[in-house]
Amino acid sequence: MAGYLTTHVLDTARGCPAAGLRIVLYRLSGDQRAQIVEMVTNADGRTDSPILPADTFATGSYELVFHAGDYLRASGQAVEDPLFLDQVPIRFGMADAQAHYHVPLLLSPYGYSTYRGS
Repeated sequence: MAGYLTTHVLDTARGCPAAGLRIVLYRLSGDQRAQIVEMVTNADGRTDSPILPADTFATGSYELVFHAGDYLRASGQAVEDPLFLDQVPIRFGMADAQAHYHVPLLLSPYGYSTYRGS
């Protein structure tokens, strides 16, 4: 079994999945970052396929950038300019080549949290 990476974004202010939220994955190497893929969440707040599927999975350091500001504006939650939260970067490492890494985001206009999910 090869490893893979998934995410799930929940809008905690509205109590629903964050549909239509753009996510970009970067691979990090020292001070450099290279874009791997860009995806958009579906009606369930998930991507239609793994962000990093088993056939392209590699251990290392990564960054997910959640374009929260665009989502908050589209959902009518943007109440100020500039927004308190616009892009939410999460840097993390994946060391186990056989593991499923799940990086969920719990989002509201004024806060967010994440954890290693299952």
